[in-house]
Amino acid sequence: MILNRHQPVPAGTGRRALLRAALAGTATVGAGLTLGTTPATAAPRIPAPRTQQVTPDEALRALSAGNRRWRRFQQQHPHESPSVRQALVPGQHPFAVILGCIDSRVPPELVFDQGLGDLLTVRSAGEVLDEAVLGSIAYGVLELDIPLILVLGHQSCGAVSAAVHADEAGEQLPAHIQYLAEQIRPAIDHSQHGDARVDSTVTRNVGLVRSRLAAEPDLADKVAAGDLAIVGARYELHSQLVHAVH
Repeated sequence: MILNRHQPVPAGTGRRALLRAALAGTATVGAGLTLGTTPATAAPRIPAPRTQQVTPDEALRALSAGNRRWRRFQQQHPHESPSVRQALVPGQHPFAVILGCIDSRVPPELVFDQGLGDLLTVRSAGEVLDEAVLGSIAYGVLELDIPLILVLGHQSCGAVSAAVHADEAGEQLPAHIQYLAEQIRPAIDHSQHGDARVDSTVTRNVGLVRSRLAAEPDLADKVAAGDLAIVGARYELHSQLVHAVH
């Protein structure tokens, strides 16, 4: 499957318009990046600690190759040796930010067969953004020069399911869980019903979060310069495949 790099956000574009475009599947895109089909032999070997700048394409191909190993039970469990642990003591240089859900079935380091120093992992229920999450992602991009942000949704997301069912029933969820539901609600696909509504909303929520990130001025500047890609993907629990979504 092909996933495309975001073009810079035009000056004056409102966030509501960006979110509407994402939910309608019409976000502006540019040069292609692939995920889910890349042969393991085609992926670059990215050392830990990383000593050279990695392109967004190289980062995505490394993730794709790692997911391929995971699906085939050929994990390498890289970058766990004593020498790597010592080399990482002075600092870190991950090659990708993964914004994923808190779900215990979708740990990014396992799903992508990566090790110490490879991924900056940020997790919140339903990939919901708040200031702490945004600040963590911005730190990775602006301070550590990470070239790729991957927004990773997943099949059977409990946070999305709770938001959908609360919306259908008109119920108030407990305490802070209601905040999560309110953030996910704009992605709810009312054209679908039952399990199909939840599944479609998972994908649409990835697009919503991706567009919100692309609307952040500091991140948009990096995208415009070709130094950053912001992409969306889903993890399927049945097949263990990570594939691109729009």
